[in-house]
Formats: sequence, structure tokens, C-alpha cells
Amino acid sequence: MTTITPAQLQALLTAKPALHIIDVRTPVEFAEVHAPTAQNLPLDELKPGTLTLAKDEPVYLLCRSGQRAAKAAAQLTKEGFTQPIVVTGGTLAWIEAGLPVTRGTAKVISLERQVRIAAGALVVTGVVLAQWVNHWFIGLSAFVGAGLVFAGITDFCGMGLLLARMPWNKR
Repeated sequence: MTTITPAQLQALLTAKPALHIIDVRTPVEFAEVHAPTAQNLPLDELKPGTLTLAKDEPVYLLCRSGQRAAKAAAQLTKEGFTQPIVVTGGTLAWIEAGLPVTRGTAKVISLERQVRIAAGALVVTGVVLAQWVNHWFIGLSAFVGAGLVFAGITDFCGMGLLLARMPWNKR
């Protein structure tokens, strides 16, 4: 996987402002803050044929921290694109580097925080139901815990993909 720092990409943009930069975060995350020339194409909508550029052209991929962009790069490589380039550290690193951003007016909860909130709520619900309704409800907490371990090991989060499709994460 090829990577580039936000500062290196900004230097390239100065010379070639028409570079293809794709932000794979949800539309709501993108609307809150993004690199000025980036286009939004959420990871769950990245399918063959969604990109109108040649497969040998470089495409720079951004997300919040770099993980979703790496997944997008792997997917594009599998589809025959030869130059997917991940911006290391994502939008967080872009902002930290003091590079220009476009900010929206709405504040949103990041997808990562939404996953932590949902997982925590499910674990607490499972424990409470196991204590007061039926001890078998502890399985809910165990299931969520196993899902978190799986997500940590594989870097695949089904709950994150599900939450990305929720109406509050769409525009």
C-alpha cells in the first residue's frame, strides 16, 4: 500500500490542483470537515464503476484516521486500480498539520464514537437484563465483546458498517 503525508499531498496540490482526492467517510462526517478539493464517496458505496478516472491514474484516499482509506485502497487495487494512495493519519492528521479545510456548521459524532456508544449500550443492556429478567441475556454482552475482539483483530467492524448506513449518517 502506497502512502503519502498530508503535507506532501498539499505540496502536490499546489502544483496540480486537479488531483483526485476521495474522502471515504460518511456524508455527515465529510460535511463537518474535509480537505477543500476532496470528493465524498463513502466506503460502503465504493463499488466498481463509481470512479470515473482511468485505472492507472493516482487516486488519493482520505478518511478520519487512515483505516477506512486503507480498506478503500485494497478494494481499488482488487478492482484493477494501480495507484491508490492512502493519506496517512487521514483528516485528523490533515487538520493537525494546519492545512486548509472546509468546515460545515453541523457538529457530528464520529463513526468510531458511535460504535463505542452502541457497543457500550448493548453490553450494559445485556448485563441489566441478565440481572433482572433472565440470566441468558448475558449472552448479548458476550456477543458484543466477541465482536469487539474480532474487530480489533481483523480491522473489520460490522457495527461500524451498519451505523454508517443509518439515516443520521446520511445527508
